[in-house]
Amino acid sequence: MSAASESVRPEPSAEDRFEYVLRLADTSLIAGQRLAELLGHGPALEEDLALGNLSLDLIGQARLLLALAGRIEGRGRDEDALAFLRDAPDFRNVTLAEQPNGDFGATIVRQCLLDAWQLESYQCLTGSSDRELADIAHKAVKECRYHWRFSAGWLARLGDGTEESHARVRTALESLWRFTDELLTPDALDARMAVCGIGPAPALIRERWETRVATALAQAKLERPAHQHYPWHGKRGVHTEYLGHLLAEMQCVPRAYPGATW
Repeated sequence: MSAASESVRPEPSAEDRFEYVLRLADTSLIAGQRLAELLGHGPALEEDLALGNLSLDLIGQARLLLALAGRIEGRGRDEDALAFLRDAPDFRNVTLAEQPNGDFGATIVRQCLLDAWQLESYQCLTGSSDRELADIAHKAVKECRYHWRFSAGWLARLGDGTEESHARVRTALESLWRFTDELLTPDALDARMAVCGIGPAPALIRERWETRVATALAQAKLERPAHQHYPWHGKRGVHTEYLGHLLAEMQCVPRAYPGATW
């Protein structure tokens, strides 16, 4: 895009910026919380530590993004208030992130599909016209590269492993595939942010995600499932039943002791 065309980009509203950043923040927060549930339950010590590190990375991304969202909103809510004092319909994470861990194979499939989307999204967001968001993306993309190597590597080992491991990840893939449409189907907010130069072109994310995931599935000897309709729109606050249970555990202490510090 030429410098002349960039200069006439429309300015997004504060509400649009807030909602867009919240989608990124909530997805990292909820995915990080899911992985935190596995601490002490990994199949081996090395994987247990790796899942913990992934969780810390995601929650760290969420803190930076929630702090930015709070500043954009301008209502005095910091990252803790946004994380712990909102109800499920106010969260804007993609529904894939909130799905239960299941067995190790199911966790890996969920993370692989989500990691591919986050990696491609943050790589594009490093060029965002929103400098604060671009700075966060520069940090996040380094972590997302490691996340992808971990999940894609394990998907290949499990998919091309024993009959049991292959069957487990194939079943998980068929169950979770319906949630990928939300990652790749843009809505009006995605389109507006792309026009403003803040978000990436949705078609670019779809193309790169599909290429990355297709390679991972081929290495894992897995076939891409057929398209499945999904009735959830987590980016607009319509979630599966699992999010409420996750938030009840994640938010119990701040809600029981409001204003407490340590």
